[in-house]
Amino acid sequence: MTTNQYTLLFRLVSKFLKYFLLTLFGFAIAYTLSTSLGIFDIVPILLFLLQRLLLPLGIILLCLIVITVLWESLR
Repeated sequence: MTTNQYTLLFRLVSKFLKYFLLTLFGFAIAYTLSTSLGIFDIVPILLFLLQRLLLPLGIILLCLIVITVLWESLR
């Protein structure tokens, strides 16, 4: 294995980070559109999903990033 190839853990974490950031971007677009169009019914739903779903996933993703950085530095 050469040093230019990424490990499976690095590829997995980068893919998770990409989709997590795309999800956050989608929530930002939904929030902006709902407030600009005056549809305030969706805002509590978005906040609930951010608190109950994306916050724990973000913490897990942060832990995976730390593990990946440590693993790659020891390699």
